[in-house]
Amino acid sequence: MSQEQPTRLQEEPIKYGDVFPVFGDLASKPISPQDAAMMQTAENLVLGQTQKGGAAAVMQWAAIRNESAGVVGHTDIAGEQGISVTEADVPHQLIVSESVAGQVISLSPFLAPHTSMLSVLLLTSKITPDAITYPAGELEPDFITIGEALEATAIAAGDRLIDKSDAAAIQAAEMIATGSAIISPGGVAAEAQSAASGNARMLHDENKTELADVLTDAITKLPADKAVTLEDAEGVMDAELRNNPKMSTRTDSVAICMAEAAKVNQNL
Repeated sequence: MSQEQPTRLQEEPIKYGDVFPVFGDLASKPISPQDAAMMQTAENLVLGQTQKGGAAAVMQWAAIRNESAGVVGHTDIAGEQGISVTEADVPHQLIVSESVAGQVISLSPFLAPHTSMLSVLLLTSKITPDAITYPAGELEPDFITIGEALEATAIAAGDRLIDKSDAAAIQAAEMIATGSAIISPGGVAAEAQSAASGNARMLHDENKTELADVLTDAITKLPADKAVTLEDAEGVMDAELRNNPKMSTRTDSVAICMAEAAKVNQNL
């Protein structure tokens, strides 16, 4: 196995066209913090809250990545050309349409976490930097990795507080990614365990750690990464269930995101 490490390429800003089905001038515009904030405000006004896996969540994540990489200025496409969030009642469900500059960027059933989660996984697979170090021979360029599935969980779960079952699933995911039974100091699994233990001791929720606090930059916290397989997803699901008193899992959990990633990879 070659020991050569690829050199990280200069990151490009995440543009609207990278994560949404838009065209023309909008597709080439980087997603800025101002745009993300305006979409979040619009979702809160119309829907009463920011939607897990919705347009605002994806835009916030992209804006944070752009700012941390220093590849986006303070543009204001949404402010200059307008945004909208609208609802439409159809039989048995509520359809939410979200637009920027007159183009629809999200059209989905309201409160459909399974669909939203799959969409987030597909989006993250498109915008992950190409030069992350992966175990040789284990990854094809378009496959969704464990790190990407963990970051998708951060978006899908929103502000949910991290607990013991989350930490167990994250630990299992890291061990599968690294091929080692040893938890890396300072890694995502160690951080998750510490956060879950701290949350269990705290009385007030406002002081507790959210799942997104641990997983938003999961890719950079993993010593190694690999494409998600069904076997990987089963291992993470087992860890999550064994550490849940109700022996159940959530629709926005690490295990579910891993399972969705594995299904997507099977079809690539």
